[in-house]
Amino acid sequence: MAAMPPKRKSPAAAAAVGSPRMTRSMAAGKQPAKKEVAAAAPEQKGRKRTKKAEEEVAEKDSSAVVGDGKRIIVEACTQCRQFKIRATKVKEDLESAVPGVSVVINPEKPRRGCLEIREEGGEVFISLLNMPRPFTAMKKLDMDEVIRDVANKIS
Repeated sequence: MAAMPPKRKSPAAAAAVGSPRMTRSMAAGKQPAKKEVAAAAPEQKGRKRTKKAEEEVAEKDSSAVVGDGKRIIVEACTQCRQFKIRATKVKEDLESAVPGVSVVINPEKPRRGCLEIREEGGEVFISLLNMPRPFTAMKKLDMDEVIRDVANKIS
């Protein structure tokens, strides 16, 4: 006859005997209460948390400035870094050149291959739509000149 392997012990019997292995949960005693877990869940780690926090701050700032001055919207496609570079340049330069103006980048989901600078509910200053790669129309633009023109039209 073939030798049979030994029978397995039940988990309760194994725990009663006590193995030399000690896990973190066994060392802590109990698992944390559900209230502690729920409190830790809303707080996110790393890059996502900062991005969401920046968006919330931007929304609060933009809604506060709407009553005070003009609001300029820069719609920049998110598929390429070149759009973001130009959009931030427009934002920084316009806010420094024209007092009381608020520049918001992408308050809504932007269109693909799009760079558009417009006044909220009004005039469109520049509109480049459906640009195919390598975005030559956008790269040929002299952004300093565009920013000067927009600043003159706003003032």
